[in-house]
Amino acid sequence: MNFTNLIKVALNAIANNKFRSFLSMLGIIIGVAAVIIMMAIGQGSKESVRANISQMGTNIIMVRPGADMRGGVRQDPSAMQTLKVEDYKSIQDEAKFITYVSPEVSSSGQCIYGANNTSTSIYGESTDYLSIKQWTVEDGSMFTDEDIKKSAKVCVIGKTVVDELFPNGADPIGKTIRFKSIPFRVIGVLKSKGYNSFGMDQDNLIIAPYTTVMKRIQAQTYLSNINCSAITEEMTEEAIAELTSILRANHKLKDDADDDFTIHSQQEMMETMTSTMDTITIILVVAAAFSLLVAGIGIMNIMLVSVTERTKEIGLRMSVGARSIDISNQFLIESIMISITGGVLGVCVGYVGTMVCSGLFHLPTSIPMWSIVVSFIVCTIIGVGFGYFPARKAAMMDPIEAIRYE
Repeated sequence: MNFTNLIKVALNAIANNKFRSFLSMLGIIIGVAAVIIMMAIGQGSKESVRANISQMGTNIIMVRPGADMRGGVRQDPSAMQTLKVEDYKSIQDEAKFITYVSPEVSSSGQCIYGANNTSTSIYGESTDYLSIKQWTVEDGSMFTDEDIKKSAKVCVIGKTVVDELFPNGADPIGKTIRFKSIPFRVIGVLKSKGYNSFGMDQDNLIIAPYTTVMKRIQAQTYLSNINCSAITEEMTEEAIAELTSILRANHKLKDDADDDFTIHSQQEMMETMTSTMDTITIILVVAAAFSLLVAGIGIMNIMLVSVTERTKEIGLRMSVGARSIDISNQFLIESIMISITGGVLGVCVGYVGTMVCSGLFHLPTSIPMWSIVVSFIVCTIIGVGFGYFPARKAAMMDPIEAIRYE
């Protein structure tokens, strides 16, 4: 029996048992759709996280004070005072792999304008900060190096602060707001960035000269951290090595001494988040894939029932010259066709389900093309794997006994 005839026989068998065939496909449809939806959500979430981190700059390097042991107790890095303004100036003058550098001193508290107030954070920075963090001033202007030298009480503010302190749409430029009783004149408003993937409102901030925040708000001589920007993302490792060398020399650390600072890059954060999202996606897909296993068992069960019901037919085919391989291929093709048809319908259901998840639940989704290819491969494997035993059982029948079967 040639291959074309085998396909016709398989199609007739499926057509004669439409409802049963559909029930066999249903498990495959649900399984494939679940896998595609889970992969789409996982991939979309990963791309969303990467996009949000990229908005903050993928070549950012953050230098923070390092933890220290005092009296056998490890100190909180935020309480350490190892980073100084001199470190910032050394990096600014000596670093060759760094394009922008900004010292940082921060504080949180109430900001007040007239009868309105809001909780926010103020960041003392240099003029390079906007370039490092990829901020742009939408209205007004950024403070200058001269403002930093004079410790001027000027600032630029985010959209959230504008909305809270100026709810009636008043122009904040030129207005004086108060942070911890210290007056600041607003000279600029930052372009909105919205919430990041960690749920943080990126627009709820005030940026002022670092000298002003150090002297007038924090009354400290050390820095909270230093933000840098490597020339390119590919040169991040070289920039980190250069920063380490400069800071160790500044802090007069011996060769065998541990660093009293820590350096992290945005690239590391992106790799960590990507790895985490990949793990979550794998867990979701594996959970959904179990339904495909159940569907495969369902196909095997239906095919075994079909073999039993068609025992006489098998005996007659063998008696008129059909070989064992023809009988085996007949049932194997039938199993594969049920599986692949279910896979096609599953892909369609998965695509629609992904659109529904994206529209109703506002989940970031992205269907990778390779997931559809893999779905078809898996469906074929299921058809062959779970159809083999029933097909072999049919092929091994004795024609005489099969014809006599009641």
